[in-house]
Amino acid sequence: MARPRSEDKRNAILDAAIAEFASRGAWSTPTSAISRAAGVAEGTLFTYFANKEVLVNELYRQLKTELAEVMLADWPEEADPKTKYRHIWDRYVYWGVDNPEKFKVMSQLKVSDQVSDESKAAGMAPFLRLEVLATECIRNGLIRDQPLPFLGAMLGAMAETTMVFVAQTKSRKGRAGYCEAGFETFWRGIVAGA
Repeated sequence: MARPRSEDKRNAILDAAIAEFASRGAWSTPTSAISRAAGVAEGTLFTYFANKEVLVNELYRQLKTELAEVMLADWPEEADPKTKYRHIWDRYVYWGVDNPEKFKVMSQLKVSDQVSDESKAAGMAPFLRLEVLATECIRNGLIRDQPLPFLGAMLGAMAETTMVFVAQTKSRKGRAGYCEAGFETFWRGIVAGA
């Protein structure tokens, strides 16, 4: 009779994959390194994930879900759109700064052709509220009428640039200053009529 799977072992494998992928790169990391870092036999890794591609896709979904939970926690439902965008911005920037390994791995996986279309769709599903916000802002003439993937990519690129400067700054005031400056630059770039 097969032993029941342990959530702790599964999580240890995913955590080890994050650390190893961040250090070596997602596609150059052998599963043996992941299992060794997780403290499990390589066969145990394959009990939880049929192959490396399955592991990668599950890790991608987990990271996207975690990021969505962080970005949408305490969502300011009644706030104006700029405040909502600022909420998203701050949480994304500080998640990236506070979780550099996860951010590095997610950056690798989001451009990988090994992440399935199904996983990409599942990874975007928790962000529906952000899509609704952008669509409403475009419809109301508040932000520029651009394709949503373009707007999302612009937010991502500018937030990721901001992360670099926030991470390099020691003072709380300096970090907040970069976060504010990055957001204001992004906002001026998307607001209609600017």
